[in-house]
Amino acid sequence: MLIRRPSDILPSEITPREVYLNRRQWMSGAAGLAFAASLPGGLSAAPLSAVKSPFSTDEKLTSREDVTSYNNFYEFGTGKDDPAAKAKSLKTSPWAVKVDGMVGKPAEFAIEDLIKSSTLEERIYRMRCVEGWSMVIPWVGFPLADLIKRVEPLGSAKYVAFETAYRPEEMPGMDTVFPVLEWPYVEGLRLDEAMNPLAILAVGLYGETLPNQNGAPIRLVVPWKYGFKGIKSITRISFVDKQPATSWNKQAPSEYGFYANVNPSVDHPRWSQATERRIGEGGLFVKRRPTLMFNGYAEQVASLYTGMDLRKLY
Repeated sequence: MLIRRPSDILPSEITPREVYLNRRQWMSGAAGLAFAASLPGGLSAAPLSAVKSPFSTDEKLTSREDVTSYNNFYEFGTGKDDPAAKAKSLKTSPWAVKVDGMVGKPAEFAIEDLIKSSTLEERIYRMRCVEGWSMVIPWVGFPLADLIKRVEPLGSAKYVAFETAYRPEEMPGMDTVFPVLEWPYVEGLRLDEAMNPLAILAVGLYGETLPNQNGAPIRLVVPWKYGFKGIKSITRISFVDKQPATSWNKQAPSEYGFYANVNPSVDHPRWSQATERRIGEGGLFVKRRPTLMFNGYAEQVASLYTGMDLRKLY
């Protein structure tokens, strides 16, 4: 691919993929930094080195601008643009993740140590929101299984519980008269789900550290499940023997199940899940695409649910 110099082009002419592929060449020197600052959404995050993954899809990427500006992160508000506008208040350094519960080696990991001690991978995954829209995102992260193996779960551990930071002073969506959810946000997986090779802890996207609005500095990505399972800004991971409570299931159990596997044949009570709108492919009236079972990852995960009634255990 021909690499154009920043001085040869205007920021408005650049394509998301060209920014992604040429980032390191462009970001060198004062001219590169000035050019980066002029790009939509900015490129001030630190670059991450990652190896390619065979689990990545070759589908067209959703633009960095859309990925970082169209978000659900209710800790900062209920509007899709609230996280990008308000998440700058979240302080992500220093940051630590406490791992406890039924493990042989409980620990607290500084985010820097997690990144340095892991082989980071680029995982280009489809992301399907329960609301009926989707994206294709180039995450950077490492297998959740790697962290699980380090802490040595006990035989009695059957589930993994996750918890988001609780910082009302930095997360204005928490500090409201009528909160949308009970805080902090909590999620969970069965241990065998957490060990699946597709499950990752993401620390970046588009080759750089995560923006705050996308769950900085570390979040869960489980691409065969609806997006709300991808808990953001994680501060605690606990190994337990009983199914943990999860935020949306507590809020509306008839609408949001514990498993939350993408399933086009099980509708949300208020809308169909048979199709989806890919962000960036047009407006609200663009032709919708069929939703795939397990978001297209059935080959890797369907065996986890053998014998289960996925209409009841949604």
